[in-house]
Amino acid sequence: MDLGKIISNSFKYSFRNIGNLAILFILFILVSIIPIGMIYDNKYVLIIGLISFFLFILIVPGYLFSFVKIGLNESSMFPSLNLGKTIYDTLKVLVLRMAYMIVPAVVFFIALSTLGVSGFDSLSNFEVHTFIVNVGLSLVIVLVTYILFEILLFFAKARLAYLNSLSEALKIHKVVGDIRKIGVFNIVKWLIFMAILVIVASVVSAWIIAIPYVGFLVYIGIFIPILESIGNYSLGLLYSNIVDNDMDLARLEKEIESLKYLN
Repeated sequence: MDLGKIISNSFKYSFRNIGNLAILFILFILVSIIPIGMIYDNKYVLIIGLISFFLFILIVPGYLFSFVKIGLNESSMFPSLNLGKTIYDTLKVLVLRMAYMIVPAVVFFIALSTLGVSGFDSLSNFEVHTFIVNVGLSLVIVLVTYILFEILLFFAKARLAYLNSLSEALKIHKVVGDIRKIGVFNIVKWLIFMAILVIVASVVSAWIIAIPYVGFLVYIGIFIPILESIGNYSLGLLYSNIVDNDMDLARLEKEIESLKYLN
């Protein structure tokens, strides 16, 4: 499936099923009452918010993961909330994220420790220019590492949805192989689309949040869930190119086997 069709289908899917996003709407809105409870020092509102936040962590990652699965199948069906399965998917997604963030975290701490020693020496010797260069270089290294592994995590999640195997999703070399199959150029175009979507969403959200009282709730409860559904569904559609190729390969292998049997 080409990128234009992926984008078009993702928007159609999300807005066609906007009424079914009620579960996400409610969870996002309930979480947003935590700062309200803190501002007004209302312990009851704060407790409700904290309970909602706990449910949010348990449910939302797994529920959003189901959008990737549906995208893989190029289906227009909307995921139902199976609490046990959703929580199980959430745990798998969280484990996957923690595993893929190990390298960026290690790079961050190495850069921080190195910068601390060199920065102290530079500042003590009044070498401000050297200090600024070291800070800039460290930030670039950390940022590039984080972005690289965040991209790998996208497709590791899609691989997890396809194979339903956490161990397979943790094999970085296989994930890199999937990226090659999809095509680096196709992925770059998809990432550019997602970046543009986030930028446009940020501009629009600035106007929405400015609406007194309801603006923030509209942004949290409606705007973000729609963006998340578009992003996860489009990821599934993008990865479905591999699924289609695998199905074609399996069909070809069966035809070859049948020809051998006939001969």
